[in-house]
Amino acid sequence: MAKGRLASNILPNSATMIGVCVTAVGLVKIAESHIGPSNVDIYFSLAAIVFLGSAILSYIAVRGEEGSRGSAIVERMADVLFLLGLLSMTFIAILFAYEVI
Repeated sequence: MAKGRLASNILPNSATMIGVCVTAVGLVKIAESHIGPSNVDIYFSLAAIVFLGSAILSYIAVRGEEGSRGSAIVERMADVLFLLGLLSMTFIAILFAYEVI
């Protein structure tokens, strides 16, 4: 797999995950009238910020010089943030499903 290829895949997927987080926030806001107050919307908002960081870093990596060391470091940071966002969304969803948060 080419170096620039990973960043070009992270960028659209991060944007999609931001949309998923925003949708989750909206659904939780609607559900709060039935289930009572919850902090899940705040946690999904924080996950959206993590995905935004991933999208910005992957955009910088895509725009950077292909094969350069700086671009590879930024791409790795975008990858780590993307995985952190996925893990956080999964963890939040599990906690919400078991009514912990």
